[in-house]
Amino acid sequence: MDDVECDLSSKLTLGQFLKLASLLDSGAEAKDAVASGAVTVNGDVDERRGRGLVDGDVVAYGARAARVVARDGQGRDQ
Repeated sequence: MDDVECDLSSKLTLGQFLKLASLLDSGAEAKDAVASGAVTVNGDVDERRGRGLVDGDVVAYGARAARVVARDGQGRDQ
């Protein structure tokens, strides 16, 4: 699993993170994967491409997974 450092000062969506973490190459691929139930967040299928992610969330697609890691000073308590 890869840790992907993210700017969490504004909302980070599932669709954005799939591209940022290089789990998928495009927004269209992310949209299709999420809609088909092929993406999990913290082990649960989530079909909401606009779902907001927080520090520590684990997103998986197929055999690949990535964890959201907040940049310094942007942890869960922010």
